[in-house]
Amino acid sequence: MVVLGRWSRILGALAVSALFLMLISSCGAEHTSPPASRDATDLALIRKVVRQVQQSYVRPVDADALVSDAVKGMVSHLDPHSEYLDEQEYQDMMSDSRGEIEGIGVDIDQVKGALLVVTAVDGGPAARAGIRPGDRILKLDQQPIVGWTIDALMHRLRGPAGTTVTLTIARDRQASFTVAVTRALVHFTSVAWALEPNAIGYVRISQFTESTPAELTDAIVRLKRGRRLKGFVLDLRDDPGGLLDSAVTVASDFLDGGTVVATHGRSDEDDDVYTAPDQGDLIRGTPMAVLINGYSASAAEIVAGALQDRHRAAVLGTQSFGKGSVQTIFPLEGQGALRLTTALYFTPSGRSIQGSGITPDIVVSLPREKREPDAVVTHEGDLPGALTAAALEGTNPAGRAAPSQRLTASQDEAPIDPAIIGTPMDDQLEAALTLFASHETTRASIDRGEH
Repeated sequence: MVVLGRWSRILGALAVSALFLMLISSCGAEHTSPPASRDATDLALIRKVVRQVQQSYVRPVDADALVSDAVKGMVSHLDPHSEYLDEQEYQDMMSDSRGEIEGIGVDIDQVKGALLVVTAVDGGPAARAGIRPGDRILKLDQQPIVGWTIDALMHRLRGPAGTTVTLTIARDRQASFTVAVTRALVHFTSVAWALEPNAIGYVRISQFTESTPAELTDAIVRLKRGRRLKGFVLDLRDDPGGLLDSAVTVASDFLDGGTVVATHGRSDEDDDVYTAPDQGDLIRGTPMAVLINGYSASAAEIVAGALQDRHRAAVLGTQSFGKGSVQTIFPLEGQGALRLTTALYFTPSGRSIQGSGITPDIVVSLPREKREPDAVVTHEGDLPGALTAAALEGTNPAGRAAPSQRLTASQDEAPIDPAIIGTPMDDQLEAALTLFASHETTRASIDRGEH
């Protein structure tokens, strides 16, 4: 899951780029002078290994590919969200943030060695073919994907619209099956909305892209047209996150000024506080509920945490994923980019989400028959190398102790079957609607002087 914003720092990127170019250009050269420093020794080791592989491996290997793989391995061991992207992967990521790609429309994550579907874009080719969150991808075009990286798989899943890819899928307690998916130009329409009974507005955000704030504003305008909303449900279930700036803008649409989120990193330049504009609430006076689950992560947790801390909304559902880190994109001038974790973010009250997630005000679990069938439930704290708030000396920008609890997923948190989200069978949505009904009853009795 990518969190961007105003976090690009070109000077740092140029320094990394220079190192990368030095490694490539020196692969074929002999190292004749003794190392002057530990850095020189490390670079000499890489040159020696590349040279030996080129000379002795059973088949010819391109030096650039070797260096690229070395950088990938080095960065991927930092934490689950830092990585080196080659130029094609970088362009793919930028397309994702714009909300438009050619492919099958899925988001993939790696959990305990398995490549899992985290999200299937509503109305996209994969969703239409019956692929669900929690599905394990075993083969692509009959080729086993054991040992593949997420980026390698995502690159292969993309391609010209109209071409077909065949996936072999595993779901627990079922025999594996094969499904052919025809690629298309997938537009990530990230906001869906509906008017529920009793003038309750319902908006679901599936991912935070560049267009999400405008889509949300349009949805609210349509919901308010000719009526006064008596309640508003913001559904962030199964939302893997996205752009930091979009999350801040979305949260600001329900707040009148004040802090939305703060970031705290290794140095002062990584610290920032994002605030909402005065008089920014587009549905001022309307009670709100936010729905989350174990697949709500990153930007979705920023919004849920802000509205919860600011007492603007009641949060319902199950524990969120717990991805509370900021990734900065460092472009490498035609050679891809580095995505590095540079900070953790904190809710307005100073809570760290990293490794802990957002705990609902009202826990609403689902009966087994309404859960995602045999979904693999995991949290950030389950991922190898996941950071905790203790990695930043246990303090937040306000100087208070930050929680560093690592959650382990429970089967009771298994997310909702996507097919029933927003339908009358959706128990978590129904719980929110019931909450508004209770609010209206209480307000009416107050108006009658009964309290």
